[in-house]
Amino acid sequence: MRKTVVLAVTAALSAGLTACGTGSDSGDRGGKDGALVVGATPVPAGEVLTYVRDHLAAKAGLKLEIKEFTDYVLPNTALQEGSLDANLYQNQPYLDEFNKSKGTDLVSVVKAYLPPMGVYSHKAKAVTGLARGATVAVPNDTTNEGRALKLLAAEGVIKLKPGAGADASPADIAANPRHLTFKELEAAQLPRSLDDVDAAVINNNYAQDAGLKPTKDAILLESAKDNPYANLLAVKRGHEDDPRVRKLAALLTSPEVKKFIEDKYQGSVLPVTPN
Repeated sequence: MRKTVVLAVTAALSAGLTACGTGSDSGDRGGKDGALVVGATPVPAGEVLTYVRDHLAAKAGLKLEIKEFTDYVLPNTALQEGSLDANLYQNQPYLDEFNKSKGTDLVSVVKAYLPPMGVYSHKAKAVTGLARGATVAVPNDTTNEGRALKLLAAEGVIKLKPGAGADASPADIAANPRHLTFKELEAAQLPRSLDDVDAAVINNNYAQDAGLKPTKDAILLESAKDNPYANLLAVKRGHEDDPRVRKLAALLTSPEVKKFIEDKYQGSVLPVTPN
């Protein structure tokens, strides 16, 4: 099931109100025995959830409905307004920044897997091979841009100012020995930019959606060690103990899902230890 969700937020809210008849409280939609409606980006979140729905959910007594999104904003907006019960696609730094900037009240339930961010290029075989003055495309949202710059800094391509955090931007670059130029683009556009720039730092889901294999095609890939960017199952605050949410959290961290991730993604997505 691969449906691209392109409904306007107001329409999604209206549908949610019509379905539950009790306002925007998603926990009331169909009661605790109704289907759990989970928003996700298609890859890998949608694929992981589809595996859970098709192979594990029924035995656990869980009805699971998946709605796919192709951006990073609508899944959280829809969750806050009640047309979703949960979502799976983001990491904790992104969730924290979204809550802060949008005034939402969303919380993490469990970490599900790590989709390592990578640097991709049609012109260089390693980041150390980038030419002087090369143009590197990075995500333009605060959290993912900071993550991209930290990845480059960890490899010594650039040096960030002391104290540069998860919201680091090009203004926080202390040293740029290759005189790289950074081009800020929407995360979803980055794979399409590869013919126009020297390299692009691309989120895992958009890389795989574009047919790129992180373990094969990335010229630099994040390490899983001490990595804070695991994708998590999120809900609106107060819904953490919904029995359906707890069932899904248990399934996402089960040995069966761990094996599915290892077999399907071959290192391009990594299972994580439950929090």
